[in-house]
Amino acid sequence: MSKKENRYKDYGVATQAIHTGTDYDEETGAVRRPLHMANSFKLPDDLSQVNYSSTDLLMYSRNGNPNQHWLEEKIAALHGADDAIVLASGVAALHALFWTLLKTGDKVIYPKVSYMAVYRMFHELFNRKFGVDTVMVDMTDLDAVKKAITPGTRLVHIETPDNPTNRVTDIEAIVKIAHENGALVSVDNTFASPLNQKPLKFGADFVVESLTKFINGHGDAQGGAIISNDLETMDRIRYEAQVNVGSVISPFNAWQIFRGSVTFPLRMRQINTSSQEIAEWLEQRDNVTFVSYPGLKSNASHALASRQMENGYGGVISFGIEADDKAVERFCAALKVVTFAVSLGHDESLIFPQPSYDERIDLYPEEFRKGFIRFSVGLEEPEDIIADLDQALKTIGL
Repeated sequence: MSKKENRYKDYGVATQAIHTGTDYDEETGAVRRPLHMANSFKLPDDLSQVNYSSTDLLMYSRNGNPNQHWLEEKIAALHGADDAIVLASGVAALHALFWTLLKTGDKVIYPKVSYMAVYRMFHELFNRKFGVDTVMVDMTDLDAVKKAITPGTRLVHIETPDNPTNRVTDIEAIVKIAHENGALVSVDNTFASPLNQKPLKFGADFVVESLTKFINGHGDAQGGAIISNDLETMDRIRYEAQVNVGSVISPFNAWQIFRGSVTFPLRMRQINTSSQEIAEWLEQRDNVTFVSYPGLKSNASHALASRQMENGYGGVISFGIEADDKAVERFCAALKVVTFAVSLGHDESLIFPQPSYDERIDLYPEEFRKGFIRFSVGLEEPEDIIADLDQALKTIGL
């Protein structure tokens, strides 16, 4: 589909979140975009120029649907980007990017600490199935990155802050190293969100967001996005991964995320504020062994995060308690306000233990190997969250 100019690009992020991609419904005059659940769309009378594997024409929902396109306009605007592709999940977006960019014999450098699906793709799948040379590196160690990269490296993929340890990587420095060696850089921006961090501003070639998380924000829809100014490669991703692999988002999920994204800046600002308050409380708490949150002045990455994250430090706090795996589970189960569940970025706070028997535990820094918990701060009153954490800690004797 042809890209529409963003009429609101000179406005603030909250204004763009509300208005970009939104318009009157041509048929009814409604001021809300309708949900189009159609699988097929009317074809032109002359079919001689139709490419059935392209996305330049609404014809079949796997090639794209209106709700997807309107959401893509909004996501591109939130990042100040030329284009965005919205797919079925964050993992679908990651896979689509890697699938399109990499071929047998290519080399990719990825983080020692990363989202489990990225670890699986590079540690097991892309190397074994497709012969891609996958190299794991501590991305917070620039010297290690310099040693790992070679002129034949195709891609450097980073997460910042990373999942689940919440450590910060210097995007601009990684981009410089990668580009000097002819490599592209992709950044998973899910923990930060586009309110707090826009990796394209620091020279990244591609950004991935799990729309399931903060941008949707309500825990009721899955989606993922690839964001870039490289229009030629974005068209390849649409052709290769969306249409011919089939990772398209459903119209209903696109409609839900579009609806949730309108309040994203407002929600994210509150989450930033609450997370800072809760992280500072945790840091002062006895029997809390560490708190990893970029907003803390004691955090090793605080200065870097302050340069790189423009509006706040995100809604995820990684912390540890003086407890074994079973006691950590009892702590999580004792919470009354915070929800014991996977995922992050919802309206409700979510907590999930990272057990010592995780197969990747030896890849984490030493302090993260016992009593490690990932905590996603929601929209509850921060005082209620703190009180809940306090009573749960007391329940297990801490």
